[in-house]
Amino acid sequence: MAGMVDQDRHAGPAEPGTSFRNIPGAKVESRRQLLVKLCWMSLWAVYLAYPVKDLVDGHHGTAATVFGWAALGVYLACYLSLVAFRSIRPGTWSGHYALVVVMVALALVTPFVLGEAWLTLFTYASVCIAVVVPSRYSVAGVGAATAAALLVGLLVDADKDTLVAIVVPCFLSGLAMTGLQRLISTMQELREARAAVAHLAASEERLRLARDLHDLLGHSLSLITIKSELAGRFMDAGKQEQARSQVADIESVARQSLVDVREAVSGFRRPTLPVELAAARTALTTARITLEAAPGLTDARPGLDGEEAGALAWALREAVTNIVRHGTDATVCTVAMDETWEDDGRRYAVLEVTDNGRGPGKSGPGNGLSGLGERLALVDGRLETGPGPHGRGFRLRAHVPLRAVPAAAATDSVRE
Repeated sequence: MAGMVDQDRHAGPAEPGTSFRNIPGAKVESRRQLLVKLCWMSLWAVYLAYPVKDLVDGHHGTAATVFGWAALGVYLACYLSLVAFRSIRPGTWSGHYALVVVMVALALVTPFVLGEAWLTLFTYASVCIAVVVPSRYSVAGVGAATAAALLVGLLVDADKDTLVAIVVPCFLSGLAMTGLQRLISTMQELREARAAVAHLAASEERLRLARDLHDLLGHSLSLITIKSELAGRFMDAGKQEQARSQVADIESVARQSLVDVREAVSGFRRPTLPVELAAARTALTTARITLEAAPGLTDARPGLDGEEAGALAWALREAVTNIVRHGTDATVCTVAMDETWEDDGRRYAVLEVTDNGRGPGKSGPGNGLSGLGERLALVDGRLETGPGPHGRGFRLRAHVPLRAVPAAAATDSVRE
């Protein structure tokens, strides 16, 4: 029944090989996926074995038996239709209320006509109510369905064991579905918040670039304008040497401005750990992989300069890209940051990214990992790759050196 939860509007396209999975909240994008989901959901119909057994035993008359099979067929059709429509048109189809009303009506009527075995229909009705009713009313709806099951059971003189076996699952199943609905809603809000954080980080970086360019070009262009006007005046006055001097200064300022702009753009293109971590959450969530990041991963570290931090951000990006593309059967990605001392006495920051997939197998490193190794080498770092813990999954460790920090500066950093 978990497949009846609202679909995740931000879920990405299903990956190859995932067509036969029944993932709560997964987006249905093809007829094959819908058929597979209906097959999975049909497994929950095993609880209808009690009404089926009641009809097969043959202690009802012909009219009652025909009515029972017809009611059971309509009930199952409403249930599967509810799954199908909510999978295809999540949140935009109001016809699910009519289907739930029919299911509740059959659950109320059939026990009076056919007996206590049909009280099990209330369990399905309770779950469906928890799915379609707004969250603020879902618990009340489940309670109402449970109370109706208890009342009908008493009216048809059901024995106590049967009442307990029907009423308790009816309430607990509906309550569990209510909690699952709220969990899905919270996960959706978290995804939206992560996307907003990534967008804000990118916007902040754009603002930094805008400020740098304004400060750099504003000063340089103003100086070029003034010197150009002065050079024109010298030329009009016949002072050729002074004019040439001003033109040389203009050339020098222009060259320096070009260097400054290139440095500003390079700083803009350099990735940062907060931005890459936010992007990693989005990419891994789309691939249905859980990201477990160590607390304080993006905190400033004494001795970690911009170039070294940028290299670690590149390492995080490449590791996540590899997991999304090649992490077969991976469900969890773990990211941690630590510090270590090497035999040469130097202190290194170590970024470790692992997953729980099948691992790299016998294939060698691709161009991405080779390029990452070269990038780390430029800052005197190194790259280590191999199987994860217990020989499962893939582990990437990026080492970059930490500069020596004066004791006073380190103390101030700790206080902050």
